[in-house]
Amino acid sequence: MLGLLVIIVISWVLLHFIERKNIEILGIIPNQKRMLQFLIGFLMIALINLSMIYIETLIMSVSWGNKPINWRLVYEAFIYHFRSALTEDLVFRGAILYILISRIGAKKAILISAFFFGIYHVFSYGMTADRIVPIVYVILITGFTGYVWAYAFDKTKSIAIGLGFHLGSNMVMTCFYPSQPFGELFFAELSRVNLSEWNELYYWIFRGFYPSIVTLVFLKLLLKSNFKIFKNNLEKI
Repeated sequence: MLGLLVIIVISWVLLHFIERKNIEILGIIPNQKRMLQFLIGFLMIALINLSMIYIETLIMSVSWGNKPINWRLVYEAFIYHFRSALTEDLVFRGAILYILISRIGAKKAILISAFFFGIYHVFSYGMTADRIVPIVYVILITGFTGYVWAYAFDKTKSIAIGLGFHLGSNMVMTCFYPSQPFGELFFAELSRVNLSEWNELYYWIFRGFYPSIVTLVFLKLLLKSNFKIFKNNLEKI
């Protein structure tokens, strides 16, 4: 919690002294529009990830076992992932991204944000001593995810929908797969079939890019829609 507060203070300082803007410019303060963006992002990515899990179940013949649901643990996981997602979003899709967009343009700024988001996950996953291929895979997959979420920030001028994407993705995955400190909240994998080496490679490429590609497609459709909550009409601050 202290780390999050420090990041908020640093964000305020950067925006105040470099851009002469209030931290509100990040769309961080909740209102009806941003809450709806967050909810749509959360539900959208949850459905996309559930569809990915369904596809994996069919391809890998995965057998799932139900686990007794501990709702207190679910609540604790939600709070944990909310803080984690908000912290990462403020670092990679907050004040620094806003300043970069203002100074060098959205395209370059989003690519820089995505690249460092991918690099960050090599360290957060503890992969610095791994072989180069898994490291490149993680950088590409998480980097592309970061690109989509940074794109969402630029188009909506708010971290709300990106935060919904981030939290929704983490929560769905933690309901099915082992993870620390929370994992397999609803289901546990009992068995799966092994694919051939090349088929497994193709599958992991698909699995890595599928959620972000579908998210980007739906996001573009929403941005082209007439829904007011996706219009870039942020008041000047």
